[in-house]
Amino acid sequence: MLRTRAKYHLGQVVRHRKHPFRGVVFDVDAIFSNTEEWYDAIPEDSRPKKEQPFYHLLAENDQSYYVAYVSEQNLVADYTGEPVSHPDLPDLFGEFEDGHYPLDFQLN
Repeated sequence: MLRTRAKYHLGQVVRHRKHPFRGVVFDVDAIFSNTEEWYDAIPEDSRPKKEQPFYHLLAENDQSYYVAYVSEQNLVADYTGEPVSHPDLPDLFGEFEDGHYPLDFQLN
């Protein structure tokens, strides 16, 4: 039986280890759950292992806002204390406080 435990939590600000972007975790997959086409598009020498948590991020860089899907091995916690400016944040989270975003939505 495969056991995984996510290192990062919903509302946490993280940054990519190699690429210049940061974001807020809004969902976590215990193991890889994207398409094989997506996975195969990653250069083979850079492909992360599938048997680890993958995070859905409301991400931003200097030029745009987007949703990113990133393996745990490629993330680090962001301790800058700076908020993220992604325009979809208010749909899921409350105001930035103490370095993270509290969940702020209702389930039907």
